[in-house]
Amino acid sequence: MPLVMGVDSSTQSCKVVIVDAVTGSVVRTGRAAHPDGTAVDPEMWWQALNEAIADAGGIDDIAAWSIGGQQHGMVALDANGSVIRDALLWNDTRSAHAATELIAEFGASALATRTGLVPVASFTITKLRWLRDAEPDNAVRVAAVALPHDWLTWRLRGYGPESESPLGPVLDELITDRSDASGTGYWSPAAGSYDRELLISALGQDAILPRVLGPTESVEDPAGRRVAPGAGDNAAAALGLGAEPGDVVVSIGTSGTVCAISRDPIVDPSGTVAGFADATGHFLPLVATLNAARVLDTAAALLGISHDELSDLALSAAPGAGGLTLLPYFEGERTPNLPDATATLTGMTLASTTRPNLARAAVEGMLRGLGAGLDALRGLGVPLDRALLIGGGAQSEAVRRIAPEILGIPVVVPDPGEYVALGAARQAASVIAARRADHIRG
Repeated sequence: MPLVMGVDSSTQSCKVVIVDAVTGSVVRTGRAAHPDGTAVDPEMWWQALNEAIADAGGIDDIAAWSIGGQQHGMVALDANGSVIRDALLWNDTRSAHAATELIAEFGASALATRTGLVPVASFTITKLRWLRDAEPDNAVRVAAVALPHDWLTWRLRGYGPESESPLGPVLDELITDRSDASGTGYWSPAAGSYDRELLISALGQDAILPRVLGPTESVEDPAGRRVAPGAGDNAAAALGLGAEPGDVVVSIGTSGTVCAISRDPIVDPSGTVAGFADATGHFLPLVATLNAARVLDTAAALLGISHDELSDLALSAAPGAGGLTLLPYFEGERTPNLPDATATLTGMTLASTTRPNLARAAVEGMLRGLGAGLDALRGLGVPLDRALLIGGGAQSEAVRRIAPEILGIPVVVPDPGEYVALGAARQAASVIAARRADHIRG
């Protein structure tokens, strides 16, 4: 049985799954932690990847591999293949002003048309502009720009600084995929190409960018294993779930994401919906919220109960929570873009202000925030037939039972799993199948 490896290099940790390429069953797993922070030395990711691979029993017996990873992080490399500074992660907001500048220079509508995105601090293009302005000496040293999964793929293939890597700093060997490229702000999902004018405007100069491979294209590593292009985390998770057009993946983690599979590119000049590409050749319009599972954490802490008790309490209340309504913007909000907003609880009367109603209002308020993301997708004509509910918040019985009422479509709750890593493994299996098909046709 051919085995493949899928990797999820997330903000918090690195997870590895070794999977039977035919059946999809997980044979073994590994894990290693990542450091905290919004700016991280990529060497820490490299060490964690190697630790997780070792924890999974190594990769001598695998035929192909693929890395999924956190999107948007800026890995700036010099001509020698060395990392110039700590990578700014998606959740580093120091580039917020740079996003405002880029919108003023090019216009939100024009940027959405050219790249599918209206810049916010998360996206790589804003981090490059910040680097140009805040650290000009570092900016002029930039010879190549990679994303976290691009850089890890490059390193695991044997490339990197000459003193550390057998194949040396061959920057032209950097590869990526459509999904991760679409989160940079200087690649067009519709055209399938980089927008060099935007890159140069952001960084102040041109630079080598990873070659964008198609969903079933691959390269080799030194051991002759096939290396798939990888994917951004949301696209890899959708692939791991087997999401298809008409599906919307609703992920309830610390923050929330709502992303759908679309056959057509999506352009939203308001910036509410990011018009990403997916890992299959389709598109992945996505809405992100800041307040998701943390809403449940806050409500449980306020009531002095466990999450299971919060769920039971919420289900004991009637729909609508007796008119009690929680707008859960505890740390501002990204969708809608209200960074300075605060949470509000309204509809408080002697009758409505009960512990069950407060628990119910927390669940309903969180789901309404995610439901606004579905409404934004519907407004752009994205078909939504069913929701796939994942993440820690999806383990709440109250969330599972109330979600169809709030989201307005059927809800499926897949078994908990490492869907980003499983999606990467599925991609690795697909490149083996594509190679075999090519040999048969040849």
